[in-house]
Amino acid sequence: MSLETHDQPIGAFDSGVGGLTVVQAMRELLPSEDILYLGDTARVPYGNKSPETIVRYSREIMTYLNKYKVKAVVVACNTASAHALSVLQKESNVPVIGVIAPGVEAARAATRNKRIGIIGTQGTIQSCAYQNLLQRLEPDISITAVAAPLLVSLVEEDWLSHPATQLILEEYLAPMKAAKVDTVVLACTHYPLLKPLAQRVLGPEVVLVDSAQNAAGALAGVLQNHGLNRAASSEAGRITICATDLPAQFSRLAERFLGQRIEAIRCVTVG
Repeated sequence: MSLETHDQPIGAFDSGVGGLTVVQAMRELLPSEDILYLGDTARVPYGNKSPETIVRYSREIMTYLNKYKVKAVVVACNTASAHALSVLQKESNVPVIGVIAPGVEAARAATRNKRIGIIGTQGTIQSCAYQNLLQRLEPDISITAVAAPLLVSLVEEDWLSHPATQLILEEYLAPMKAAKVDTVVLACTHYPLLKPLAQRVLGPEVVLVDSAQNAAGALAGVLQNHGLNRAASSEAGRITICATDLPAQFSRLAERFLGQRIEAIRCVTVG
């Protein structure tokens, strides 16, 4: 493997800003790596689009990322992971990692009573991607899956500790409490920002599985296995953020999701 390949950036994409929680986790775990992130804000949300449309969007984004010779790609979007990951993996010359399998593995490792909850967007829950993989790996597991279409908007309004958000979360999580789950998968990259509130609603004994952290862990393993790690450096790698549209609140939201100040965001065209 050439030094040039080691030094190529890691690509990551999502339908919007939510995937930056994955980028933040990648930065914490792989501080030397350059990261190129694309948020498809012109076509967000993906959750209400057909699987065929999601595959087409994802292919277009892969074409864009490949122009920058990325050495791996993280599909930092649950909906795109559910519908397009297998297609992208077959067509790509570089490793492509999704957020679903790492979340499932973490949930399997965490559960003690074999009762797992999954909360996500309408598209992710209706795809049954988490449910099918969990049941294939653990046939005796009990799953309570809940679509929570209001949560993304609440996060993007920055209502992370608002009383209304807590009431809505209590409603969405009620079936999980009734089912006595001991593990809940946060199956949307927006949801890590609601982790403290969800923990309060569910109680401290319930394990919350953060898809962002687990996807970053899976990426680190793939880079190691393929010999693609960048050499450790005292300087942090660069994070380049692109978006297909720049709505007024995007920079503010991006800084909140990434947990740091952002110098500039590129507006780009894909497809």
